[in-house]
Amino acid sequence: MNWFAAFLIAYVLGSIPFGLLLTRLAGTEDLRSIGSGNIGATNVLRTGRKGLAAATLLLDLIKGLAAVWAAGYFFPGTEGLAALAAVIGHCFPVWLKFRGGKGVATTAGIAFGLGWPIGLAYALVWLGTLALTRISSLAGISAAVVLPLAASALGRIAIVPWLAAIAALVVFLHRANIARLRNGTEPRVGKRG
Repeated sequence: MNWFAAFLIAYVLGSIPFGLLLTRLAGTEDLRSIGSGNIGATNVLRTGRKGLAAATLLLDLIKGLAAVWAAGYFFPGTEGLAALAAVIGHCFPVWLKFRGGKGVATTAGIAFGLGWPIGLAYALVWLGTLALTRISSLAGISAAVVLPLAASALGRIAIVPWLAAIAALVVFLHRANIARLRNGTEPRVGKRG
């Protein structure tokens, strides 16, 4: 029951669509009708509202962190499962017919929830790749792939399979971005589309 409860709580937390809620409150057009159609911070940025994009990024990060923290507090030993559940909730929210975001900011949150060294590894790769390339998708993919490697290097072997599953999910959800990266047509941060 602890595993089921941890999964359910983390999924519900992860499924809160902050990007959609914030843009609706701000009176912008439906986030799902512009850009990529996703509910994450990168697509919120395409509305031209940098403050809303930053708030979405922060809240999506916090919900991942909260999911892992809650699991560790109430159901010790389920943190890895909760991490995966929070990302699944963000990517496939039941409230939006299972059409959500791509999990990058929420993955950042779960990384910090699993320990600051893991979170720091994620943040350094994410920010470093973004600074060098200005390509949000490449930064998110790279950071997600580093997570299981960082956990393994830090001796956190028990959570490596969970992080590997999250990395695989993030890569899978970015498959169209990967195709555009190969073709040289992936948009850079700051450009619409």
